[in-house]
Amino acid sequence: MGTPAALTYSADNCTIGRTMAILGERWTFVVVREIFNGVRRFDDMRARTAIPRQVLSNRLNLLLEHEIVHKVPYRLPGARERNEYRLTAKGFDLYPVLVAIASWGDRYLADPEGPPVEFVHAGCGAQMQVGLTCAAGHEVDDLRTVTPRPGPGAHHRNG
Repeated sequence: MGTPAALTYSADNCTIGRTMAILGERWTFVVVREIFNGVRRFDDMRARTAIPRQVLSNRLNLLLEHEIVHKVPYRLPGARERNEYRLTAKGFDLYPVLVAIASWGDRYLADPEGPPVEFVHAGCGAQMQVGLTCAAGHEVDDLRTVTPRPGPGAHHRNG
């Protein structure tokens, strides 16, 4: 077996690494999940997830900084103004990732009675499926036929 081609390229500008620097911290994707589920207020997120206050604050600030969420002010009668957290277009682009993570978890980590949440198509009620399709429109059944190759931003390793 030869040397993997990936060893000849730098990983310094890896977009997977950059993405995980934002989304890979414990609780970050749980916060994103909550917002997708319509839980948009800080106190509601804390009550539903038991994320420590400072951790939740840090995760929301990270998502704000990277423009994955934005704040929308609201005021309950007799209370001070507060903010809800809403997904931006960049945040909505994470929905297929959320469904893929849930699908993997449903397959390997669900309780014996099944997954706690199902993602369904509102138009017909059928469950969503995760899959890969190439730019030519071919559905990929055998994931071993998908291979990485250097993209236009690839840099050769120094040394």
